Amino acid sequence: MDTSRRILLAGLAGLAVAPTAAGAAPSAAADDVTVAEERFARMIAAAHAPEITCARQAERYADAHWPNYVAAARSVIEARA
Repeated sequence: MDTSRRILLAGLAGLAVAPTAAGAAPSAAADDVTVAEERFARMIAAAHAPEITCARQAERYADAHWPNYVAAARSVIEARA
């Protein structure tokens, strides 16, 4: 599966539990998050980037906003377990 398809699917999976407000506070501190949760949260954040015209913009958005998507990543990972 290519990267763009993974990002799209991760974004769709995180829609149900994504933060409701754009300025929502991070749901977890960075030291509580596992590597898998952080990576998945970054992928979901990249899929929710407002302007996804290029990969760099999506990556910058993900770097800045991934803590807001930790709860979404955790619930998707728990659902898959």
